[in-house]
Amino acid sequence: MIVLGICGGSGSGKTTLLNRIAEKFEHLKPSVFSLDNYYKPIEDQQIDENGKVNFDLPTALDQQKMEKDLKSLIRGEAIDVIEYQFNTGNNKHAIITIEPSELLIVEGLFVFEYQFIFELLDFSIFVDVDPAIQLDRRIYRDQESRGYSRSDILYQWEHHVIPCYEKYLAPHETKADFIYHNDSRSERDFIRLMNTLEEKFELYIPH
Repeated sequence: MIVLGICGGSGSGKTTLLNRIAEKFEHLKPSVFSLDNYYKPIEDQQIDENGKVNFDLPTALDQQKMEKDLKSLIRGEAIDVIEYQFNTGNNKHAIITIEPSELLIVEGLFVFEYQFIFELLDFSIFVDVDPAIQLDRRIYRDQESRGYSRSDILYQWEHHVIPCYEKYLAPHETKADFIYHNDSRSERDFIRLMNTLEEKFELYIPH
């Protein structure tokens, strides 16, 4: 099993990159392990100085269960995870079964911050993008699919997202095996990334 890790800020394009990689290696039936499915219930989240729930902290996720599940998957055991509902904090939604695969892609904000995850990676990717683009994407996503108001999104961006990025993501960027620039260089970088993966792990990519 090859374990790839994708880290990047909120709205950086981690999921889009993940989907493109999975499509390229479709013949391997890649498995996806998303940290988003390990958020604790809303009543267990930290509250900021203005009484707002802060989901942008490493403590917001159930690290114990995450580590247990990830290691089980790497051992070749299927796992069941509960899809998280961001807008309500209700994590009792759909149960997703993740099967082990030759290629496992681990994706999330704190993939590099959690040492127990980072040490399991065979290859790490950091997604870099202009903050203005990130904010635009987050506004669109959170309004359309998570039911947040624009004012709530902007508050979270200023008080939670940016401080989170500066403290828990940016310092780890230099750890990455590959920095993917999700801007005008994205296509060039994607080709470089595919070539790197193909050569490093002797993976076949249908052309």
